[in-house]
Amino acid sequence: MSKRVIVIGGGVIGTACAYYLQQSGCDVTIVEQKSIGSGASHANCGFVCPSHVLPLAGPGVMGKTLKAMLSPNSPFSIKPRFDPALWSWLLQFARRCNTRDMLDAGRAIHALLTDSRQRYADLIATESLDVEWQTRGLLFPFLTQQAMDHYAHTNHLLGEHFGVHAVRYDGEAAAKLEPALKPGLAGAWHYEGDAHLRPDKLMSAWGTLLKSRGVVIHENSEFRGFETSNRQVTHVVTSTGKLAADQCVIATGAWTPMLNRQLRCNIAIQPGKGYSMTMARPTNCPKTPLIFEEHRVAVTPMDSGYRLGSIMEFAGYDTTIAPRKMEMLRAGARHYLFEPTAEPVLEQWYGWRPMTPNSLPIIDRPPAYDNVLVAAGHNMLGLSMATGTGRLVADLLTDQQPQIDPRPYAALRRL
Repeated sequence: MSKRVIVIGGGVIGTACAYYLQQSGCDVTIVEQKSIGSGASHANCGFVCPSHVLPLAGPGVMGKTLKAMLSPNSPFSIKPRFDPALWSWLLQFARRCNTRDMLDAGRAIHALLTDSRQRYADLIATESLDVEWQTRGLLFPFLTQQAMDHYAHTNHLLGEHFGVHAVRYDGEAAAKLEPALKPGLAGAWHYEGDAHLRPDKLMSAWGTLLKSRGVVIHENSEFRGFETSNRQVTHVVTSTGKLAADQCVIATGAWTPMLNRQLRCNIAIQPGKGYSMTMARPTNCPKTPLIFEEHRVAVTPMDSGYRLGSIMEFAGYDTTIAPRKMEMLRAGARHYLFEPTAEPVLEQWYGWRPMTPNSLPIIDRPPAYDNVLVAAGHNMLGLSMATGTGRLVADLLTDQQPQIDPRPYAALRRL
């Protein structure tokens, strides 16, 4: 009899896990408290970006973070409050702001990103998914020569340690490459190996595919707890019933710390709130996705729309959309683009990124259980890492030889 695997969480990570588990012969059920892809997977920027190797924690980052917190218009902010879990997380983060930990984390991030990039190409070709998949790379334009030259050090580091190289375009060469950019920029760096897609279309198409393959999806079903025997979960209890389980995957993203009591361990994930706005395509729409590092704004041109996104706000599980944050996205893009926005605005959105102190996802069994696996904490790269994570989870649960070394993601075993 095939293994009965319950995947708790129907975001991009849970969906990817379900896909590869079903391919490996498992009987898979997804339990999702809302609808498939309704959380942080819905309206992010859709980047599949092997270029994003470096973790958030690095040399000098804490000083920049504290300085940014003092600015009301900073794309990074922390809402002042009494929250011991947040301050514990920040302390762990600060301890990792050094070169050794940065490079160690980067190697583990790189492994998942490169594996996922290839698996996305294979997935979309094999399954013929209509997700607006494009392979135009990712372009980093810069306003000032100082910032342009400073990024050369980052690009050199990426090339030296990870084999990730960008093509440099100085001055007007950047605008020739991407005519939607204004003239007068210092230049741009182009990572040709990156790709992008439309996240909501991915989740819709993937969910439909899974249902056609026999995966059962329980939407609007809240996880309530486990029934256990010794070190085994025997049933998953939900608001819509009880499900027998041979294995259980926890893919609940930023919500995972809410399950610490059920998992009997302390999972150090903080919700990092990001924002996006989706609108009609401008007349002069970029062809290539863009990241404006100096203003921390990302631009995603899609066949069916156009999106600005960014911002990192540690405000707990706050559900409001601040107009000031939306204006920050518009204002940042105005520096670089002839037409930074368009009408109508179709959606203003926020999502909680599951942030870990070392920027590494957690793919590990909690110490209290032998048949539960946590797959969460993918920071800002959940979409980019999803297919590699799904394959790794399937390998671990079906006793296959993993194609990626799972040890760097085994955070729970070090508790």
